[in-house]
Amino acid sequence: MLFRVDPTSTVPLGDQIAASVRRAVAEGAVAPGERLPAARVLGESLGLNVHTVLRGYQQLREEGLIELRRGRGAVVTSGASPHRARLLERVREVAADARELGMTEEELLAVVRTALNNP
Repeated sequence: MLFRVDPTSTVPLGDQIAASVRRAVAEGAVAPGERLPAARVLGESLGLNVHTVLRGYQQLREEGLIELRRGRGAVVTSGASPHRARLLERVREVAADARELGMTEEELLAVVRTALNNP
């Protein structure tokens, strides 16, 4: 799996790492059960602090795409499907668009609830 980060980007480096994994899952390049590189190893190879990598991994854990286990590292969950990963990317894009429009969290959630209840 290839990780790319752009230090000149306005996107935080941890977010860029999470996006790399999301993209790999969405493209089917990473399958459930597969291990991701250890945070320390990945950080060294990218010239990043291990905590930056862990922030990206934590984000993926909160999204349900990976599990973090002491001694086992980061493993892609059984629920991590390409469809789920693409959906998570689109949700992040919608959230960014909403921020750009100045919408509040409550306004965005109301729009999402309406969409969910009126297919």
